[in-house]
Amino acid sequence: MIKDNFVGIWRLVSSEFKQSDGEIAYPFGNDTVGMLIYDESGHMSVQFMRSERPAFVSNDLRNGTPEEIQAAFDGYVAYFGTYEVNEEDGTVTHRIRGSLFPNWVGQNQKRFFAFSGNRLTLKTPPMPAAGTTVTGILVWEREGSG
Repeated sequence: MIKDNFVGIWRLVSSEFKQSDGEIAYPFGNDTVGMLIYDESGHMSVQFMRSERPAFVSNDLRNGTPEEIQAAFDGYVAYFGTYEVNEEDGTVTHRIRGSLFPNWVGQNQKRFFAFSGNRLTLKTPPMPAAGTTVTGILVWEREGSG
């Protein structure tokens, strides 16, 4: 069963976003870091971020400047919920219960998937981002597999 292939902890290997004009963008940089977790009971969590986000000068989570808060938010994606695999469509749907981006709470996010060895590629449908349309392509590698 393909759903069993998802179960585990995955480390982000690469993330790129193909814009509607064909340009490739790296909004989180070329050295994005992240983790994706799928468990056997159907729960999931994902986080990824720009590796070089500036620290808050105050060293206080609740006391950043507007610019520091903006940079922290812009450089991070995180959500959790449950997932469902549709083998026929080649998709996995993330049913979001909580998210850094409030608009995603209660929403479903569909991803097209492909497995190759110890890697999982997730591709988004086209989505709006920064005034254009992008398709995200994230490649994950299973933790503990070398």
